[in-house]
Amino acid sequence: MNSSPIGVFDSGVGGLSVLHHIRTELPCEHLLYIADSAHAPYGGKSTEEICARASALSEFLIAHDAKALVVACNTATAAAIAMLRERYAIPVIGMEPAVKPAVTATKSGVVGVLATTGTLQSARFAALLENYGQNVRVVTQGCPGLVECVERGELATTATRNLLNGYLQPLLEQGADTLVLGCTHYPFLKPLIRELAGENIALIDTGAAVAQQVRRRVAEAGLLSPATMPGSVRFWTSGDAVLGREVVGKLWGEAAVEKM
Repeated sequence: MNSSPIGVFDSGVGGLSVLHHIRTELPCEHLLYIADSAHAPYGGKSTEEICARASALSEFLIAHDAKALVVACNTATAAAIAMLRERYAIPVIGMEPAVKPAVTATKSGVVGVLATTGTLQSARFAALLENYGQNVRVVTQGCPGLVECVERGELATTATRNLLNGYLQPLLEQGADTLVLGCTHYPFLKPLIRELAGENIALIDTGAAVAQQVRRRVAEAGLLSPATMPGSVRFWTSGDAVLGREVVGKLWGEAAVEKM
């Protein structure tokens, strides 16, 4: 079991931002990754739809011998993590927007959150604000269309720039000096966000913290790989394999992408 892979899934390619951190944290682990691009984005889907996709992807990964599951998607975590943990005995690690570290980082007392509508409307996000957002002002911005830009590999086109700028400006105008990237797709837009928002704005995501949690949970379960050589990575997409290979090549590096 210790040499079995860790399974990771997202609504699309955004979770590759988390996979990068997992690979750094656990270089000897074998990794499986599914981009559910045929069903992206999850942000506008119902809880029932997201749970159905999370179940299907988890079953696929477990059928490929996954010893742990990483839900590398804030929206899927909010909708389905409790169901997955109840259903499976293996470690199941999820995501949540980095409100807590952002509250610590802000100097202006205003934190901006960029996320999908599904994440912002979730009970988990409301609980985050209740627990950590009491002493600062948290302003939120749903970002329809940004996930699709990243899915197409359009990280710096004029259309992406204009869309992103429209979401950033209301947060900046309200005094936000710290921005939470509340979707795993958004870290791939960091260079553009930095250009549009300025060098003095702090950008915070949870990829590194999630990778550390993956290590802790897998270690606690006694499932860390004993290998000393770098682990492998295997990719699948539920969408178009040619486009998947092109975008994964841009965001991860050249890799074979199989059709799920």
